[in-house]
Amino acid sequence: MSNSILKVVGVNMRSHLPLKVIGLLLLSGAGACGFTQAQVPPRNIPIHQDWALQPGSEVGDFQVVGSLGDVSIDLEGGKIKAPFDGKVQPADNNCIAFTSPEIPAYLFRLCGVNRPRLGEVEAGEVIGRSDILQFAAMRRQPSGTWAMVEPAVDILERTVGK
Repeated sequence: MSNSILKVVGVNMRSHLPLKVIGLLLLSGAGACGFTQAQVPPRNIPIHQDWALQPGSEVGDFQVVGSLGDVSIDLEGGKIKAPFDGKVQPADNNCIAFTSPEIPAYLFRLCGVNRPRLGEVEAGEVIGRSDILQFAAMRRQPSGTWAMVEPAVDILERTVGK
């Protein structure tokens, strides 16, 4: 490192700090910028249909991870991709919600996603991984609630990365 670079960052070359420590401080400060995700508010999804068993319900000592209307896909730890440009938000019961301006009347609820990438995403971008993905497609109702609908196979294929 030259004296001029160290002076710019406020360190005198004759400082008692070893250059390795100074380098680590500079790298840790510069490198930390890109690793945090912006806070993404959770999404409440009021469902039009009222079923007794929903993701998060308990049966005995076991948690329900899918319910009527969910499609279960055994991904064996595989990638989940954004089917369109859109937004990923946390949702109730350890699920995420995916919405897109390309299909504004629809919302996808994905449960069983490990370490989801929250916030704005581009089509094809990996948004998480899953052992068993629970996928529900929903259409907005005039009342503002969401009704479950059968998902199109091509959307599921985009989501699981085919």
